[in-house]
Amino acid sequence: MIAHFDLDSFFVSVEILKDPSLKGKPVIVGGQNEKGIVTTCTYEARRFGVHSAMPMKTAMRLCPQAIVVSGNYPEYSKYSKWVTDIIASKAPLFEKASIDEFYIDLHGMDKFFDPLKWTIELRTLITEQTGLPISFGIAKNKMVAKMATNEAKPNGFLQVPLGKEMKFLAPLEVNKIPGVGEQANKILNYHGIKFIRDIHETTPENLEKLLGKWGHELWNKAQGNHTSVITEYREAKSISKENTFFENVLDVEILMAEIVRMVEKVCFELRKEEKVAGCVTIKLRYPDFETTSRQASIPSTSADDEIIPVAKALFHKLYKKGKPVRLLGVRLSNFSEDSVQANLFHDSERKNSLYKSLDDVKNRFGRNSVNRASGR
Repeated sequence: MIAHFDLDSFFVSVEILKDPSLKGKPVIVGGQNEKGIVTTCTYEARRFGVHSAMPMKTAMRLCPQAIVVSGNYPEYSKYSKWVTDIIASKAPLFEKASIDEFYIDLHGMDKFFDPLKWTIELRTLITEQTGLPISFGIAKNKMVAKMATNEAKPNGFLQVPLGKEMKFLAPLEVNKIPGVGEQANKILNYHGIKFIRDIHETTPENLEKLLGKWGHELWNKAQGNHTSVITEYREAKSISKENTFFENVLDVEILMAEIVRMVEKVCFELRKEEKVAGCVTIKLRYPDFETTSRQASIPSTSADDEIIPVAKALFHKLYKKGKPVRLLGVRLSNFSEDSVQANLFHDSERKNSLYKSLDDVKNRFGRNSVNRASGR
């Protein structure tokens, strides 16, 4: 069994802890200028149709009485680390999926404890120490556990007993399944598939006709099947990517394209870790095995377009003109506790919304599904 923890409306919850007078009011966290984006909001604001990633201008039109706060990321980072430390002290194996989301492996615990009782006690401990509301779900795999959490919100919990996955899923709308976006939902609804029970009554082949190869995966998900495993949480010190070329490369344009490709990959990994980096390093190795590297400090970021120019500049400072290259590497380091979401509280909301969309595509179709033209 796996437990999925979600810190309910995390940023807003921290703001309410700082200012209790906000409790019970429509509060929106996000950029306060006209181009700002909603990061999150209270359930009171959601009743008016406000949701995350919505333009702030639209949110204020829907809920003009909302209280808008720009956010304090260092404070959010502190609370996230606090929760992480508590879970790490109690759980033998867990995954930190994002700043406010955790998966805990409960397999084998039933020999010593009641897994549900243990999870309730852990949730109570976190809430008592931090003051944060938490919803959780328990199920046989990560996907069903996450869906159970969503149904338990706000500030509740739900266990899906083994063998009861299809019964739990049947009455839910198909867009509750992770990966079913707006377009897929429209196609399914148009063909009379509105609830997950409707998928139970069709075949994988029929779904493939509607959605292509992904139709078979969706059919499996609707049965409650999911193979993703817990990725043990460890604090990364650096993220790097190296390429030893099959043949030595003399063409600088090819090397530049390779830098772009590798920066995209390490930045994608960085955002998955909810980190920002403050240092970029370029590594070169020549055919005679002479190996050199050069690094530069940068304002903390996880954005490809901010790191690529630095990496290229480092290469040109390091590279011995006219000498072929055997190995090329990029490394990001000097991580801070700040998540990539920190940038949402500055003037780059649209950029971060774009990166989130691109990362969603990569998570669904593979990390090579979207690349910059210069990195192909």
